[in-house]
This record gives sequence, structure tokens and C-alpha cells, in this order.
Amino acid sequence: VQLVESGGGLVQPGGSLRLSCAASGFSFNNYGMSWVRQAPGKERKLVAFVSNSGGHTNYADSVKGRFTISRDNAKNTVYLQMNSLKPEDTAKYYCKTVLSRGDYWGQGTQVTVSS
Repeated sequence: VQLVESGGGLVQPGGSLRLSCAASGFSFNNYGMSWVRQAPGKERKLVAFVSNSGGHTNYADSVKGRFTISRDNAKNTVYLQMNSLKPEDTAKYYCKTVLSRGDYWGQGTQVTVSS
């Protein structure tokens, strides 16, 4: 199982970024996918989840209305569109899936929101 995130970077407050997570090594279209973030000195927190079909999503209250999770099962990729970014969104963002044989995480991509 491999999850590879990309798309992070430095952005000004109010800006946008789109994160991608390319998955391999499992039947991607059978499993839900999550984005989780961890700010320095803080615990990891779930940001968003999408079901295997993409038909069901949920979000942390702190990102509702600003972030959108989606997936392309033909490309084995999950996305996180982040708009109206705030300094408190600064964190390392991880892609995660839960398989029958365990939890799998990517290496993370850093998002920094600063002027």
C-alpha cells in the first residue's frame, strides 16, 4: 500500500490550494479515504472523509464550507480543495485509509498559511 501526497506549499491568508493523494497497492474504489492534519505540537485531527463511491463526505467543523474532498476512482486519487485558507490551517496534511489489515498513511505534505 502506498499513499503519496502532493500539492502543499506556502499560501497567503484567503488563498487556495489543492492537495492530491495518489494511492496504489489496494483496491482503491472499495475503501473510504480521509485527510488528516497535524499542526506543530498538536495531535492529528481528521479534516475530511469521502466514502468509497464518493457519494458521502464529512468534514471537521473548522473547515466546513471552505474545504472540499473528492476522489477520482479511475485515477486512484483523492483530492482536498482548500479555499479561504487561514493561518490556523497551517499543518502537515496526511492522506489515510483504513483497510482490513490496518491503517495506512502517506508521508504528508506541508501547508503553510502566512502573509
